[in-house]
Amino acid sequence: MSKFTNLLLDNQLCFSLYAATQSITRGYRNRLAPLGLTYPQYLVLVVLWESGGSTVKGLADRLRLDSATLTPLLKRMEKAGLVTRTRDSVDQRVVNITLTERAHEIEPLIAAIQNEVACSTQLGESDFRALQTSLHDLVCALDDDAQRRGETSSA
Repeated sequence: MSKFTNLLLDNQLCFSLYAATQSITRGYRNRLAPLGLTYPQYLVLVVLWESGGSTVKGLADRLRLDSATLTPLLKRMEKAGLVTRTRDSVDQRVVNITLTERAHEIEPLIAAIQNEVACSTQLGESDFRALQTSLHDLVCALDDDAQRRGETSSA
């Protein structure tokens, strides 16, 4: 048995975040599956609905993913008729991502799923927003610390 109480699993912030992430992702996964969507594809759609379109690099930065992870996902989404990928006419290295009509048609269904998952947290609106703010602040603090240490992200 460890002498260090900070090493108990229940005292690990990282585990609490991990377990919460697993639970909320499972909630999305189960609701998105009938639409043929994965959770990462849902996140791509959310960014594209928000921005109207993006480059692969812009999506990767926003979603904290690397291009090598994102590219196959986008190829599957294109095959499913959700996005189009086109090379930039000025810089062929840049790939622009836009939503298809099908993606726009399923937006209300996805909005309803998001609402269901949010309700499943059983948090009131003010607690929900406070948790989002706290998590955002945590990410910023950890990113700032990593930058001070000279660490690079995996994305």
